[in-house]
Amino acid sequence: MTAQAPLDTGQWTGAEHIEIVERFVAHNYHPLPIVVARADGVWVEDADGKRYMDMLAAYSAVNFGHCHPELIAVAREQLERVTLTSRAFHNDQLGPMSQALAKLCGMDAILPMNTGAEGVETALKTARKWGYKIKGVPDGRAKIICCENNFHGRTTTVISFSTDPQCRDGFGPFTPGFEIIPFGDIDALRGAIDANTVAFLVEPIQGEAGIVVPPDGYLKQVRDLCRERNVLFIADEIQSGLGRTGHTFCCDHESVKPDIFILGKALGGGIMPISAIASSREILSVFHPGDHGSTFGGNPLACAVARKVIEILETDRYQSNAREQGDYLFANLRELKSDKIREIRGRGLWVGIELHAAAGTARQYCEQLMGMGMLCKDTHEQVIRLAPPLCISRTEIDWALERLTDVLA
Repeated sequence: MTAQAPLDTGQWTGAEHIEIVERFVAHNYHPLPIVVARADGVWVEDADGKRYMDMLAAYSAVNFGHCHPELIAVAREQLERVTLTSRAFHNDQLGPMSQALAKLCGMDAILPMNTGAEGVETALKTARKWGYKIKGVPDGRAKIICCENNFHGRTTTVISFSTDPQCRDGFGPFTPGFEIIPFGDIDALRGAIDANTVAFLVEPIQGEAGIVVPPDGYLKQVRDLCRERNVLFIADEIQSGLGRTGHTFCCDHESVKPDIFILGKALGGGIMPISAIASSREILSVFHPGDHGSTFGGNPLACAVARKVIEILETDRYQSNAREQGDYLFANLRELKSDKIREIRGRGLWVGIELHAAAGTARQYCEQLMGMGMLCKDTHEQVIRLAPPLCISRTEIDWALERLTDVLA
């Protein structure tokens, strides 16, 4: 590429795009070598005109498919009206969106932010202040319990309770006030709770850990124990929520409602970043003007898109498709006869295919699948993660299964 890149980036090849990224972007990601230039539904096209099936959906941020026409129309209309006011003023989208989201969650109120990590930070601050102001924990002594192999983001506070060495290496000193226990172990949670415990933060299914599903009944036990011991149950549904597992929320599989939902990713329809926590008015009453906020949190553009997302979710169309196609996908994957596969895990349209170490790394298989026109992503070295847009059809599932069979069987 010439020193001065051409202004018309539509004429760049994929290799030229990757070269410029390597030169001007910090190397904090190791993406597959594809440059997506266009997208529609479950399909994307790269800068060189090759078509691929997207089996990642931007880590569940594109649950309803790329360029969903209703979401695009709402975003376009709002772009021409008003995009940002900050919370210094009211806007005409925040209230209706908040009402709709609170109703969807079965909660009283929400607190809007932008990213999933901001949502987690907001939940942590909420729990600590609730502990001091309502539960009566001595100042500075609040404890929050988290699980091994969790992934809740990459802010300094969040990595303080990560057990992934790479997330922590070189970023200390770390924030105190957290205790780590095994995931899915109710006895470990029972033993960890003490008088200063204010919350238990957990993913209903651990995503980055490799789509790890807890034992049946675990979430119900968590709900009962937290209520019994006056501890807030915080469910991080940033990836697992909003249809991914076949219900609106992953917690719905056990008919439990946490004290705080953390939502993000799909809430913005793959168009705008928006996150939120949803909870009771009593819990959220710990906040007063100036305690917490965000310039872009609750902006009218993101809220307009989120309103349409909530409206779409209320039809149950995408949840039911995730159940139906997910059951079909799992049934066919489990029929694969392969000495490469150690375990297949997941729920709905969220699948982790764990490989034996002797079979090689999951990255190798993701690269092979990319060469066959299918995009997915590895996690934790040995797990191929599948999370297609929830609009995927049976025919498209069959297309993906053919390629998975070729690579794995």
